Amino acid sequence: MHLLLTDRLTCPRCGPGFGLILRADQLLERRVLEGGLGCPNCRDLFPIRGGFADLRPPPRGELPPASPLPHPDAEETVRLAALLGVVEGPGNVGLVGALAAHAAGLAERIPGIEVVAIAADARAEPEREGVSRMLGGPELPFHPGSLRALAVPGGAALLAHPEPLSGLVPRGGRIVVEDPPADAEELLARAGARVVARDECWLVALRETG
Repeated sequence: MHLLLTDRLTCPRCGPGFGLILRADQLLERRVLEGGLGCPNCRDLFPIRGGFADLRPPPRGELPPASPLPHPDAEETVRLAALLGVVEGPGNVGLVGALAAHAAGLAERIPGIEVVAIAADARAEPEREGVSRMLGGPELPFHPGSLRALAVPGGAALLAHPEPLSGLVPRGGRIVVEDPPADAEELLARAGARVVARDECWLVALRETG
C-alpha cells in the first residue's frame, strides 16, 4: 500500500469524519508492507499485512484463502482505461471486486497513477509499484473525492448505496459499472451522477454534484 494513500482513508467503523493514523512497522520505497491503521476515536486497529490492508468494519472474521486474480485480456484493460477517462497521474483510481484484476495493467498504462485494488483475492498478488491492495466493507472507507475514477461490478453491494459511492469521486469524476443492472441509471441519478454512455456490458456515469 502506498504511504500517501493512507491519508485518504477513513475509519470503516466511525465514518468519514474520522481519519486513520498509520503505524508503519515495515516500509519499502514509500510502500507500507506491515503495520496497521488506527482510529483515534474508536481505537480499532485495521491491519496491513504483506502490503494488503483489511479495512472491513467489525465484526471481522477470518478471510478465506485468497486465489490469484485472473490475467485479464489486454484489450479489456485498454477499454477499461478509456472508460475511466484518466490518462495520467497523480491521483488514485479504484477497482472493486473482479475488476481488480486489471490493476497492474492500468498502473502500467497510466503514468503516475496509483490503482487501488479493492478485493479479497488481491491478497494473493505481490506488492508492486502503482497498485495498492485492500478490502473494505459495504461502504468504502475513503474521504470524499479521494478517487479520480471508480469501477465496480454490476452485482456489487456498493450499488445499493449510490450516494456514498458517488461521493468517492470529485465533481467531473467517472463511475464505471460492469454489467450494469437495469436500475443502475436511476440509482446513480439519485446520487448526483449522470449516465453518459451505456451498452450491454458497461455504464459510465459522470458525477455532477459536489
